[in-house]
Amino acid sequence: MDWQALFVTLKLDLVVCAVLLIVGIPIALWLAFSRWRWKFIVEAVVALPLVLPPTVLGFYMLLAMGPRSPLGKAYARLCGHGLPFTFAGLVIASILYSLPFMVQPITAAFASVDPKLISASAVLGASRWRTFPLVVFPLSVGGFLTGLVLTFAHTLGEFGVVLMVGGNIPGVTRTVSIAIYDNVQGLDYASAGRTSLLLLIASFLILSAVYALNRPGMTFWPARR
Repeated sequence: MDWQALFVTLKLDLVVCAVLLIVGIPIALWLAFSRWRWKFIVEAVVALPLVLPPTVLGFYMLLAMGPRSPLGKAYARLCGHGLPFTFAGLVIASILYSLPFMVQPITAAFASVDPKLISASAVLGASRWRTFPLVVFPLSVGGFLTGLVLTFAHTLGEFGVVLMVGGNIPGVTRTVSIAIYDNVQGLDYASAGRTSLLLLIASFLILSAVYALNRPGMTFWPARR
């Protein structure tokens, strides 16, 4: 078992989930409640990583973070080195690659909130800032949990984007999926089997949690008596 690769993977997972939760909420709110006629363009952009080959996304991410790009130049001036083949570059690529897995469940949860409840909150004098934590969020907890779980699972198994943007640097960008690939290439099937079994069990537990959270009648707040 490559514990160093496992540590890098878990660190990447936690950072990506935290950032996407912060970034995904305003995007999901806008997608759920906006009436802009061209909103479908934004929806398509958000969902693009679902159908785009990882190598294509990785290629464009390399161009966007390269030394000649505005982002690459700005990062190099601040940190003294480029973004490609660093953990920071890996985080940026993973955030874009996992964006729909966080945004779409939260958007669906927001859209399922009864508009009458939001209107009633406004009639009672609550602003939008108070309506969200008091009405919208409690009714959308399932979407938040589903988004976090799916994002964690997706980031856990990333390969193509990770390899193209981060490379295979032990302790920096080498993740569990890349470690499995290296083990197979080196004919070390025992190590590959152990690591693969770990990911299989983790994926099964994660999917079980998602299906359990989406069962009809599942509640997250106890009913008041």
